[in-house]
Amino acid sequence: MQTSLPEAFTATGEGRRAEAILRSCVHCGFCNATCPTYQLLGDELDGPRGRIYLIKDMLEQERVDPVAVQHLDRCLTCRSCETTCPSGVAYGELVEIGRNYQEARQPRGLIERLQRRWLLSVVPYPRVFARWAALGRLAGPFLPRRLRKQLPARPVRRPPPEEVANPVRIVLLLDGCAQRLSTPEVNDSLVELLAALGIRTLRVPEAGCCGALALHLGAASQARTAMASVLDSLSAHLEEVDAVISTASGCGVTLKDYGRLLADERESAAQAAAFADKVMDVGELLASLDARWRRALPVERIAVHVPCTLQHGQRRGDLPAKLLEQAGYSLVPVADGHLCCGSAGSYAVLQPELAERLGENKVAALTNGEPELIVTANVGCQVHLGALTKVPVRHWIELLAPEPG
Repeated sequence: MQTSLPEAFTATGEGRRAEAILRSCVHCGFCNATCPTYQLLGDELDGPRGRIYLIKDMLEQERVDPVAVQHLDRCLTCRSCETTCPSGVAYGELVEIGRNYQEARQPRGLIERLQRRWLLSVVPYPRVFARWAALGRLAGPFLPRRLRKQLPARPVRRPPPEEVANPVRIVLLLDGCAQRLSTPEVNDSLVELLAALGIRTLRVPEAGCCGALALHLGAASQARTAMASVLDSLSAHLEEVDAVISTASGCGVTLKDYGRLLADERESAAQAAAFADKVMDVGELLASLDARWRRALPVERIAVHVPCTLQHGQRRGDLPAKLLEQAGYSLVPVADGHLCCGSAGSYAVLQPELAERLGENKVAALTNGEPELIVTANVGCQVHLGALTKVPVRHWIELLAPEPG
């Protein structure tokens, strides 16, 4: 793709990167075949190729068109297009640049500003989020059923297992922000599982949001601040641990990208790169162990939903199914497994109609084989899907237990 970006912009790191990504696109349109919003709406501008042209025009003309804002807002950033693209276009990174550009130059309407401000000032902060969740539970009888089902329940924490003496490994487990409130049982389950395998888990409560939410909303400064805070909280522990683990694939894909995202930060670039090198998805950790697995729950037929952040972002979407099959579960076939469920971080809040349509399509695919249980690998997907189906939705690691001996 030919470009004519302003010299002032191409003199910046973002500008040079945007130009390189744009020039790698050959207009083939293969990406549209796997884009959830294009499949749903049939509009070229709601597919990756159309959005690439919108971003190119915005950067070249140095103006933010409301049409570009609308169609970029509808993008899930699922990155399904990246796994399809024969030219290796880094579409997710380009959308990130486009959103940063538009948010810095185009004031939004009052309602949109309030929505985004609420998300950025509440969700990344567990104590604040907990107060809002408590208010939501009080108002529960007056809320729509689907919204009521998405409210975090009062967390019930398990007592921690005895500390592992002479551990074979030590890992640092991140509790996240929304996950800490919405699905705390997931990390508690993992701590028990790892303890049974002789692995000690270190948890650092003061480590907060990874910055993914702000990053996806084009709030670049707040995203970098969150990332710097995570690094500061964990820096004293990094040398003693073998890996940094997240059970939320949406956080994991961002944590693994800290080296790129903070490459221009003189004071933290090297630290960010070293940190990112230690980040593993929980599936990568479990697959690396010399362990045999058995069923932890008395179910047999399960449907596996692989979040976009695991299959398209981290490219490790094969791991949950592989480990669950090793444990003896029967996996029902799921059509269109590459398509997004519609959760996509804040998408379910900011684009509720599209999110619900995508979620209903995903639930139909997941339940077609009549599973007893649906499993996933990300807190947002778990909550979103759980509000749309009567079939229980759990994190896949809750289904695993090690074989004794």
